[in-house]
Amino acid sequence: MSSPWIAIVFAVFMWWFCTGIVLLLDNLPRTTFRWSLLLSSALAVAALVGLAHTAGQTTLAGAYCAFTCALLVWGWHELSFLTGWVTGPRRQAIAADLQGWPRLRAAVAAILWHELAILAVGGLIVAITWNAPNQVGTLTFVMLWVMRVSAKFNLFLGVRNLSLDFLPAHLAYMGSFFRRRAFNALLPWSVIGGLVWATVLVMSARAPDASAVVVVGSTLVTTLLAMAIVEHLLLVLPLPSTALWRWAMRRDQTPEAATASRTAAGTAAPTMPSDVPLIHAR
Repeated sequence: MSSPWIAIVFAVFMWWFCTGIVLLLDNLPRTTFRWSLLLSSALAVAALVGLAHTAGQTTLAGAYCAFTCALLVWGWHELSFLTGWVTGPRRQAIAADLQGWPRLRAAVAAILWHELAILAVGGLIVAITWNAPNQVGTLTFVMLWVMRVSAKFNLFLGVRNLSLDFLPAHLAYMGSFFRRRAFNALLPWSVIGGLVWATVLVMSARAPDASAVVVVGSTLVTTLLAMAIVEHLLLVLPLPSTALWRWAMRRDQTPEAATASRTAAGTAAPTMPSDVPLIHAR
């Protein structure tokens, strides 16, 4: 387990699998949401306990466990958002001509409780791992939050490639806060910032005195960060971002079907409403 290649494969698999499970649960009938949230909440509590337990461990198993626990906690946040359980005080679409600060305030109101929950749990993770030698879980959670916020701002400012399939019908109003544009000025800085961060992590892993635990921990976080950068690039590339998770999504939930269901629900379908994978969406 000390090989960086094993860490890379593990991180990619967890990114793909956790995203798929969240999408699978969100695409089940809404009557199942309470059980999905109950199970994910129990897993999140167990993961927090796991983070506290592994914080003092400087072993390979501790690094892998902390990384997995951070993903489980993050998955709870994503599922609670996608099911509509923790979103924000605003649950209505905005007018297409709303611009500037009023549009930003409305967008923040739509996700406010979700963002505050992430900050609260993030603060708890920092507290329970404070000054501990194993910071893999904390760094993983912080990285996911930073790249998630970056993706939100890019969606708000406008990007080219949005996927209707990722946005559940009960959150159709969220699509009114997104904008379809060929490019926005924030995106290259998001990518550059991610690359700089990844470079720092790689350098720490390649340091002459880096232990096997540091190498594995840095590799896990760097690989997940690389996936976040790829997801940012997919926002502007004409490539489908849903192909990897077709197994977890309803077969009838094509873009056309999704648009029709949202329109039938009484919400005008925005130009290209969407959400994106584990780091960006939900």
